[in-house]
Amino acid sequence: VQLQASGGGLVQAGGSLRLSCETSGGTFSIYALGWFRQAPETERQFVAGISWASSNTVAYADSVKGRFTISRDNAKKTVYLQMNNLTHEDTGVYYCGCKGGVYSRLPYEYRFWGQGTQVTVSS
Repeated sequence: VQLQASGGGLVQAGGSLRLSCETSGGTFSIYALGWFRQAPETERQFVAGISWASSNTVAYADSVKGRFTISRDNAKKTVYLQMNNLTHEDTGVYYCGCKGGVYSRLPYEYRFWGQGTQVTVSS
């Protein structure tokens, strides 16, 4: 399975971005997808996750609840992360990960990763 993340960029605080993660290979509908972010010299942190298509259970880190929305388009084999009301603390490289079944908040449980997309929020 290959993942291609896109949509990052430079935005002012209070602005919005939508990240996309397009997958290829495998059976998208059975995958759980997760978004993680990593700032310099920090560990990769869970941002949002969505379980496989038949469940569609979603979860968010407390820091992004009410501001970020994760969704999936099974026809396009793509997962999205809509990010609103961005703050400087949201700055980092955002990675999408793929695993079977149910989402996880733990990065080591994801088998496949995209290359990351940089999000920079200016204050």
